[in-house]
Amino acid sequence: MIQLVKASSLPALKVDCSAGFSGRVQIKEIYAKAVKEWDGTEFSADLTQLIEKKGLPYISDAVEGMLLGTFEPERYPIVPRKKWKIELTGLPIEAENIIRETETLVEGIIWARDMTNRPGNLLRPPAFAEEVITLFAELTREVKAEVEILDAQRMKELGMNAILGVGLSSAYVPCLCIIRYKGNPSDDRITALVGKGVTCDTGGYCLKSSSSMKGIKGDMAGGAAVAGAVYALAKNRVPVNVTGMIPMVENRISDGSLLPGDVITSYSGRTIEIVDTDAEGRLILADSVTYAVRNEHASRVLDIATLTGCVCTSLGFGTAGMLCDNEDFCREFERAYEKSGERYLRFPIYEEYEKLIESDIADVKNVGGKFAGSITAGLFIRKFAEQTPWIHLDIAGTAWVEPPVFEYQSKGASGAGLTTMYYLCAGDRR
Repeated sequence: MIQLVKASSLPALKVDCSAGFSGRVQIKEIYAKAVKEWDGTEFSADLTQLIEKKGLPYISDAVEGMLLGTFEPERYPIVPRKKWKIELTGLPIEAENIIRETETLVEGIIWARDMTNRPGNLLRPPAFAEEVITLFAELTREVKAEVEILDAQRMKELGMNAILGVGLSSAYVPCLCIIRYKGNPSDDRITALVGKGVTCDTGGYCLKSSSSMKGIKGDMAGGAAVAGAVYALAKNRVPVNVTGMIPMVENRISDGSLLPGDVITSYSGRTIEIVDTDAEGRLILADSVTYAVRNEHASRVLDIATLTGCVCTSLGFGTAGMLCDNEDFCREFERAYEKSGERYLRFPIYEEYEKLIESDIADVKNVGGKFAGSITAGLFIRKFAEQTPWIHLDIAGTAWVEPPVFEYQSKGASGAGLTTMYYLCAGDRR
């Protein structure tokens, strides 16, 4: 028996939600919907049939659905949320371990949702960095985890002009947040998770239309998902090595802002022709991916970003776009999103797409033209991965859902990508 408890004044609702639901998404949805529609103070679910029919791993879907079904977005002024806790009775130890692991994973999802939902004026780049430091504060004393912040001066010394070219357009200085978790010091393999952290995106001089302005605060969803995933891995003491990297910037208009036609030199040494100042996410990811490979010695790199409107046109709001240049890495990723229940569609990598980002005056240009925008955006980032196995996730359609697509979502931020990154790094442990 699993029980969510808020108080004890009313009897618990007992629900058996397992029969007839085969997919992970369906399991999450039915448990989330049951919680949402119950007005009582306790929620109980008998997981016996779920374990018998589907197996122990599917408990995580039930727990995730129940906990996310209770999620309420922050309101201002911020008041404490209702507190729910899980009580367990009559379950084998293996089931309890899965439930506790999933609780931590949901903590990461809720934190990522809160950050992404937060208004831009309450989450400038320095404030975002402080939130990450606070999230990891207790963990850094318990496990081999640390947070380092590269400030603007340090990035100038390093020549990270792609990040600075975007971020110095704002009075709120940019930074690069690096989260290192060494859960297996005897293994030299490191997975780098690189998340876009644009806390406010006006589009710069290529100003967004007024209809696009409402969602500019959520352009750091990829960065929030990275921090939440590494947090869950560290708190659950998963024996892997992961480095999370979040370039944190605002994309504004000022007398120092990038202009179309400018050429900058990235941290990699490659020159970039700026075609569109609203294609800023790929710029900050370019410097971060190079740093992950050169300085953090990443064995493989995954970048995640709310990158293009094109992906929404192609796939809507329930499926994200994905590119990968390594088949083994791709198969691991596929197994991960089968566990998470998230949906991704792999886009092709062909030479004709790469030609679209060739520049007449620099090594590469930051926009490939009118067509295949999601693909060329990803391939731009790939040029900075320096032959390291690479995956790109475009979550522009799935990171913000209004209205929600699934019952375990709420209006606004979804925490897209977090669970899949977690399972990718955790590997086939169960």
